[in-house]
Order: sequence, then C-alpha cells, then structure tokens
Amino acid sequence: MGSTASHWDEAYSDGDTTRGWYQPAATMSMDLLREADIPDTAAIVDIGAGASVFVDDLLEAGFTDVTLLDHSPVGLQITRQRLDSRASGVAWVVADLRDWQPDRRFDVWHDRAVLHFLLDAEDRDYYRQTLLAATHPGSIIILGVFGPEGPQMCAGLPVRRHTIDDVRRLLGPDFTVVTTRIVDHVRPDGETQQYLWTLARR
Repeated sequence: MGSTASHWDEAYSDGDTTRGWYQPAATMSMDLLREADIPDTAAIVDIGAGASVFVDDLLEAGFTDVTLLDHSPVGLQITRQRLDSRASGVAWVVADLRDWQPDRRFDVWHDRAVLHFLLDAEDRDYYRQTLLAATHPGSIIILGVFGPEGPQMCAGLPVRRHTIDDVRRLLGPDFTVVTTRIVDHVRPDGETQQYLWTLARR
C-alpha cells in the first residue's frame, strides 16, 4: 500500500501550507463538534492528524484532552513546532492506524485524512475494528472523506470516493448517522475537492 510513513514524511518535507489538503481553519470539524454539543472535557482523538490545524482550533476553544495520531513523525513535528508551548498539553501518538492498539476509549473520533486512502477491504475492516475499540456507546464520530464527485488521487496516491451509503455500510449498525454535508474544500491553488462530512453517534 502506498500510504506509508515514508510517503507522508516526503509529502510534508516542504511544509504543508501549499499542499492540497491544507486549510487555515478546521471549520467543518468544529461546526460538527458544536452541533454534537460536546463538552470541552471530552477526550478527542484526531486520526491522521499530521499538520492539521484542528488541534489549534480545539485548544483555542478550550478542549483539554486531545490526542493526535499519525504515522508521519514529520507531519506531527510541524504541528509540535506550530503549537510551541501548547504542545505539552497534547498527547502524541506516532503509529500506523492499521497497527495501533488504543489503550483508552475516546468521546470523539475525528478523521479527515485516513479513511479515503484505505482501498482494501481488509484495511477498511481493520479501520472499523479500531474505531470500535477506541470508542464507547455515546461516542461521536466525525468523518471527512472525499465525496462522490471528489478527486481520484490525492498526494500522489489513489483514493476512494464515498457516498453516504458507503459510510453507513462501514459504520454498520453500531452507529447512527446524525447529519451529513457535502462541502467543497478550496485548495491553496484555488481548485476544489468535494468532501462528504458525516456526524454519527455510537
């Protein structure tokens, strides 16, 4: 599989603000978090966090229990440097999701970066197993994946487009979809990518 730590280390080697996934604020993620009415004491894990600014917005909003997981140490280091002294208040996990064994359960699972790169049925099954292992009844799931008219490649890798039925099948009967939104992400170069956002509750 092409989505390896070394691939993403190389992708991040020149920074992240010019890359297609970059966003100056995690607007949709925070909007869905507010819609779910999550308290600022909630335990949140950001899957495939890399250099995402979601953590900046969480800390600014007063959230105090944030874990960032990514298999690219280079991506996470960009975030560490950007957060500066605030980095000590964040839990950092360098791991491939497909090998990660969560040692706790989270109130919020957030993913804007991983699921659409998982093309193999085995990887997607493992994703769901890990999602179940890392959450509890009542947990909130926020997923941002490429929509039905989204790109077919990202960062030099093939990706999977999703419909809401695809997301429902992956989540299965353990989760209830609360809301979905189709949103065009504007890349730094001005092009757009269609995202399907889902807020679900276990």
